[in-house]
Amino acid sequence: MGFDTLLIHGGDVHDEWGSAVVPIYQTSTFAFKNAQHGADCFAGKQKGFIYTRIGNPTIENLEKKLALMEHGFGGIALASGMAAVTTAYMTLLEQGSHIISTSAVYGPSRTVLETHFNKFGVEATFVDTSNLDNIKQNIKPNTKVLYLESPANPTVQITDIAAASAIAHEHGIVVIVDNTFCSPYLQNPLVLGADIVLHSLTKYINGHADIVGGALIAKNEELYTKLRKTMVYMGGNMDPHQAYLVIRGVKTLSIRMDRAQENAIKIAQYLENHPKVERVMFPGLPSHPQYELAKKQMRGPGSMISFELKGGYNAGVVLMNNVKVALLAVSLGGVETLIQHPASMTHASMTPEGRLAANITEGLVRYSVGIENVEDLIQDLDQALAKI
Repeated sequence: MGFDTLLIHGGDVHDEWGSAVVPIYQTSTFAFKNAQHGADCFAGKQKGFIYTRIGNPTIENLEKKLALMEHGFGGIALASGMAAVTTAYMTLLEQGSHIISTSAVYGPSRTVLETHFNKFGVEATFVDTSNLDNIKQNIKPNTKVLYLESPANPTVQITDIAAASAIAHEHGIVVIVDNTFCSPYLQNPLVLGADIVLHSLTKYINGHADIVGGALIAKNEELYTKLRKTMVYMGGNMDPHQAYLVIRGVKTLSIRMDRAQENAIKIAQYLENHPKVERVMFPGLPSHPQYELAKKQMRGPGSMISFELKGGYNAGVVLMNNVKVALLAVSLGGVETLIQHPASMTHASMTPEGRLAANITEGLVRYSVGIENVEDLIQDLDQALAKI
């Protein structure tokens, strides 16, 4: 199937009544035909559903669609993006193990390692993974995982996934890539060499800011089985109604991303020429340090823009307080444009030194471009920037 056809029909489950859309199996448990059927389902000898925490037809449809989109063996839908993150960590990390992560990673993905997993003897090193030497120099005998976010949040730095995966695999290290910023429409990390792909389904894949969800897609059966067992035991499964909404949202993924990306290119060009903007980080601009790499491993620049204001922290606050069209909110990837100031919002829990080490400066602004009329978005930014 072509990608757009896959979004509509991939993994579909049709019930006996011929529903045109995947039904919501809003049930906690499933009845067996007889004792033998129940025994066979529990033993894995026969296909069947037992309990929604373990599996559900609506959720399974989404999982199959995600696996097809990312060219993986199997997908796992979870209750949130952080449920996906912690499930991956708990599956692959143990006492005395070490993880290398992109430094400018989604704040909670880093904070949970520093505040919770460290209590159980897990060591974490955060580096700028766009520089491959940083990965090589920090590999230890106990390094189990290389966790990449590319493009990174919120700096939009890009890591060479193929090269980083090759380095990791030389040492038997599992590579996880958070592909939320791109979605499967623009980038497929498993094809580039990664072992596990992670998504916050809340963002581009659902696209309508009305659910919270996460996903893991494994490259092979062994990893898939391990990840699924952790999810089942920890209880981080998605709800069937959540899954239904994501299935509905993902059908327009490519159309939404095309429009948002088209808007983002024009807005990035506008910002790059604005006198109050120090620099713009957007993979679609030739000024981006990994512009050529982005063209190589991504099918488009996406619609996430980060830009540095010349006035620093105070300028960021003034901008937040004066936008009229963009919503001041900390998510991304929806049809609506969102703006946020990482230093005072998503990454406020990090120390100023930690933010600086991750290239998250005081005047950095993250802008998730939606599908509104681009002229309205530019006018909105123009009037707000004038207040600084």
